[in-house]
Amino acid sequence: MSDHELKKILKERYGRAARQAAQGTAACCGPEPSIRTCDSITSDLYSPDEIAAAPAEAVAASLGCGNPAALAQLKSGETVLDLGSGGGIDVLLSARRVGPSGKVYGLDMTDEMLALARENQRKAAVENVEFLKGEIEDIPLPDGSVDGIISNCVINLSADKDRVLSEAFRVLRPGGRLAISDVVVRGDIPDQIRKSVELWIGCVAGTLEESVYRSKLAAAGFEEIDLEPTRTYRAEDARGFLAQTGIDADTIAPQVNGRFMSAFVRATKPLTAPPR
Repeated sequence: MSDHELKKILKERYGRAARQAAQGTAACCGPEPSIRTCDSITSDLYSPDEIAAAPAEAVAASLGCGNPAALAQLKSGETVLDLGSGGGIDVLLSARRVGPSGKVYGLDMTDEMLALARENQRKAAVENVEFLKGEIEDIPLPDGSVDGIISNCVINLSADKDRVLSEAFRVLRPGGRLAISDVVVRGDIPDQIRKSVELWIGCVAGTLEESVYRSKLAAAGFEEIDLEPTRTYRAEDARGFLAQTGIDADTIAPQVNGRFMSAFVRATKPLTAPPR
């Protein structure tokens, strides 16, 4: 499948997820709504206070695997970029953390998600936010323009992760921080999973192996690289995201037991980074 074809499918699926969320139906990180898929990957990521502070539609549209806004240690006055901002929940939570003297950009390629996010911004009455249309492989911001980058289970969806990380490095200021939630794997992924378009869209098949993720971050120029597991998926969780794919869950689930995990990925752009 070409990068263009993959992006077309992603836009269709996440556009549908945005429409579901706008109607009050929770979206899930998978090909079709599945309680077990939601439970294993996207559930229980935000505190009751965070949920109360965000519009219900922003919560319903959350397709992430972590809470990067809480883990990124954002400071008042900082400028932050959320890669693949979806319905805007992490942008809105980050905006409260950086305060009125800071600013948060949300970047998304899906028109329906951008429309939903801007409506959620209006409902939340948050002014220090701007949602941008674009792709994470070609960030529409100048060099050295943000202090921090967050992302929530999006980079694994890209077919060109090297370009994504290079672009993230470019737009960060020297000393800037990458602090993202993503799904990573320890060891090889079975071919049946890697080749499944449905699971790629469901935040699994595009996953990088942990050591490869570290290597790509280093190759992009980052230092102080750390991957901290936040949730490990077991065989029973795997049965949820293998549903409706035509894959024999009884055969594959034991092979992925304990190998897929949500992780908090941290890295820093050096203060004296050479030009790239």
